[in-house]
Amino acid sequence: MLQQLKSWRRRRVLRRHAIADPLWDELAAALPVLQGLDAGERERLRELTTLFLHDKEFYGARGFEVTPAMALHVAVQACLLILNLELDLYRDWSTVILYPDTFVAPREETDEAGLVHSSRHELAGESWDGGPVVLSWADAAPGASPHGPGTNVVIHEFAHKLDMRTGSANGLPPLHRGMAVEAWSEIFTAAFEQLLRQVGQGRETLVDPYAAEDPAEFFAVASEYFFEAPAVLRHEFPQVYRQLALYYRQDPALRAEPPEGAA
Repeated sequence: MLQQLKSWRRRRVLRRHAIADPLWDELAAALPVLQGLDAGERERLRELTTLFLHDKEFYGARGFEVTPAMALHVAVQACLLILNLELDLYRDWSTVILYPDTFVAPREETDEAGLVHSSRHELAGESWDGGPVVLSWADAAPGASPHGPGTNVVIHEFAHKLDMRTGSANGLPPLHRGMAVEAWSEIFTAAFEQLLRQVGQGRETLVDPYAAEDPAEFFAVASEYFFEAPAVLRHEFPQVYRQLALYYRQDPALRAEPPEGAA
């Protein structure tokens, strides 16, 4: 009975809140990350995006006006991560907040002596455990890539949300049956330590060095590259790429390859 009610609600939302064709077509053309999706994937993504927009509320900070196109732009990328997963992975929170530009967030850290240190950080995005996703529109807008090719603040913050399904973000999201936690941990730890050494030695890296902050940031940055620059991630960290392909149940590198016979 419960499943029937959920199916009925889903059909009603999709019927009553369908995304207008012109708005959808404009968005699909503006986002390279959606290129290569087949017709079935595009339709599934459209349905997930419709349901996401119905379930979540978007607010503008500092008087910023969030337009339907802005909300759609964020929602479709959030749903790209769960294209072959479940919308329920985004349950237990309800709000997306957009700032016009970067925002300042206070931080408190306790050192080994028990002293509390306060600081303020300028951010382009933030995910709260059980709370909202906060984004700078200047960094999330179409064409924005403030930290170079392969970076995407929307994908980054929603990857954190998936990571948080096991509790606090630690770089280990809830894995599917058949995926080994030991293999994931070994592969991601080795890749993280490799990047940490490269950054520590002052070497130039193909992947955003912010990934070397901690394992949670490594997972989020790796997810950015998985979708935005899959060939780079597959070249630099092939085993990480394979684990993410298993987790997200997608292969963006394959989608990005030209069809056979193409010039």
